[in-house]
Amino acid sequence: MMIPNQITLEALARLPIGAIVALPAAELARLQHDADQALRKSKLTVAWLDGALTQKYAERARSARADAEKDFGVARFTDGDVTVVADLPKKVEWDQRDLADLVERIKAEGEDPRDYVEVSLKVSERKYGSWPTHLRKAFDPCRTVHAGKETFQLIVSGGDA
Repeated sequence: MMIPNQITLEALARLPIGAIVALPAAELARLQHDADQALRKSKLTVAWLDGALTQKYAERARSARADAEKDFGVARFTDGDVTVVADLPKKVEWDQRDLADLVERIKAEGEDPRDYVEVSLKVSERKYGSWPTHLRKAFDPCRTVHAGKETFQLIVSGGDA
């Protein structure tokens, strides 16, 4: 139930940040809940519409790409007065174990594998945390920690907002 004095999400978007900061915590919690619900509904709507567009245009896009002799990328065609731009991106995945073997072969042949591949080393933070102290100390100079984006969830006592 909407109380007439409550701020709507539409009104919230027009408020200066200082006015939002000054709102009572319970009102902020309600707005956060309403915004989360609106976002969920919007994502479902977008997914539903995307599914319909896929059903309507996927075959025409595939045919347009075939005519252009390409498997991926942008296909353009018209539907009445509307130009449809269908983009099918190429996503490439490389088998890390096989690449590591190839890097070793390139090294063994006396060449620099960095001329051919980008090498990125990562350490799992969970594994790092379980290592013995002496091993962690050896890796510490290579490690930089940055804070991520802080989030806040407001929970109203006695409610499920």
